[in-house]
Amino acid sequence: MYIKKGDTVVVLSGKDKKKVGKVTKVLAKENKVVVEGVNSVKKHVKPSQSNPEGGIVDLNAPIHASNIAIQDPKTKVATKVGYKFVDGKKIRYAKKSGELLDK
Repeated sequence: MYIKKGDTVVVLSGKDKKKVGKVTKVLAKENKVVVEGVNSVKKHVKPSQSNPEGGIVDLNAPIHASNIAIQDPKTKVATKVGYKFVDGKKIRYAKKSGELLDK
């Protein structure tokens, strides 16, 4: 999967179209990612030892990886990801500006 935890992404489709956020979790087997501030849902939670109040909690639900794109660090728009070898390491780069995504 070309998206990693900590990447800044742009939502391409759905109710949160054009929103920008950081990836907090990657679910590679399901091809989904959790992005902060995107696809927020309310969940009813029973009281537990960790959450004695219970009640309604706001959560960020996973979104399919095909509905997001990496944000170009230079131009701040959605871009595709390319790969090249630098010093024997495979590194991701933004195709629009050529800026490296992995440091």
